[in-house]
Amino acid sequence: MTAPSTFGLSSEARNLHWLLSNLIEEVPGIQSVAVVSSDGLLLLSSDPVRNEEARGTRNEKRTGPRGSAADLATIVSGIGSLTVGAARLMDFGPVKHTMVAMDEGSLFVMSISDGSLLGVHGSADCDMSVVAYHMALFVGRAGHVLTPELRTELRKSLEADATRSGR
Repeated sequence: MTAPSTFGLSSEARNLHWLLSNLIEEVPGIQSVAVVSSDGLLLLSSDPVRNEEARGTRNEKRTGPRGSAADLATIVSGIGSLTVGAARLMDFGPVKHTMVAMDEGSLFVMSISDGSLLGVHGSADCDMSVVAYHMALFVGRAGHVLTPELRTELRKSLEADATRSGR
């Protein structure tokens, strides 16, 4: 996780960290995850290197966006914005989820609440239906607790961790 320590966080923030860790550990093929606020700010993310080490599957091949968790957040926010605009133009109602299939992997984006998004980067061999199912579970569990106060707490926690690590 981008925020390795949950010390000092509220129980809701610790629960979201746990849900994200559980999503990564329980679903084969997930490479990285980002929770993004409606204004495009990263709130919570996974660390692909730690996830591979935990699974014992580390290899030399790149397994996520080139840079940081902020890169995945930027991609998720952009795709979310694009699909919301398309839905408005087509007048089909709000976007529930988006999937982009690529040769070497997939990107899934799912609405959480009030514009917040869950983005998942999956490997080429991930089972898309399993990933989508577990994302829906995460959204169902996280959506009701992702209040403005909790979003502020998560954002401040990320900023404090970045300051501590010199990023």
